[in-house]
Amino acid sequence: MLVLAVTVFVLAVFIGFEIITKVPPTLHTPLMSGSNAISGITLIGAIVSTRTDNPQLATILAVAAVAFAMINVVGGYLVTHRMLAMFKKKKG
Repeated sequence: MLVLAVTVFVLAVFIGFEIITKVPPTLHTPLMSGSNAISGITLIGAIVSTRTDNPQLATILAVAAVAFAMINVVGGYLVTHRMLAMFKKKKG
């Protein structure tokens, strides 16, 4: 079972890397906005998972998921905001 899980993880990392590296820079901002929405859904699921009736390990993992999802959402919005600012006309 562990070998199957590691195999799926390695293949997911490889495929994800291949897909991300082939995205042209002009599509990066719209895709980033879409991934922010997905991270928001992940964040809601992680918050729901922090219930007190879960085992302690599940609660610890849920809190870690909340932290990582928040980092992803905030970072994604900052990057999107910065990239959109590049297309605004400069004053002066």
